Amino acid sequence: MPLIYSSLSFTSIKQGALKAMSNSELRSDIWVQALLRTAQTQGAAGFVVRRGDDTAGAVLVKVAQLNGTARLLVPARDGTGERVYLDLTGKTAGPDEPSIDTYLSKRASQDQDVWIVEIEDKLGRSFLVERVE
Repeated sequence: MPLIYSSLSFTSIKQGALKAMSNSELRSDIWVQALLRTAQTQGAAGFVVRRGDDTAGAVLVKVAQLNGTARLLVPARDGTGERVYLDLTGKTAGPDEPSIDTYLSKRASQDQDVWIVEIEDKLGRSFLVERVE
């Protein structure tokens, strides 16, 4: 007997996939692949600048707007334990790309497990499914 899916089923599946992408138990390498694929399907470019630990490395995201400015997004946990991304642009580094690159280099030298991902998008979209604060 063939399976029949309603649009509600596809919506539920999509929401489940998005929730899985933000799940802290998801391997870093798989999470990065999903982020890059999402960016590329939306017309942006995405690159792994530095590969970290496959299973549990933190993923820092630089969003370059291709005009000399960028955003710096770093993972954190909110009060309920959910993963969120903090926008540190203008607080720790940026919005100029060289200062963000300097910060990322420093973090990479301090943490061998960290990933650095760069998204190039003129609209400044991060493509993160996690909340950005």
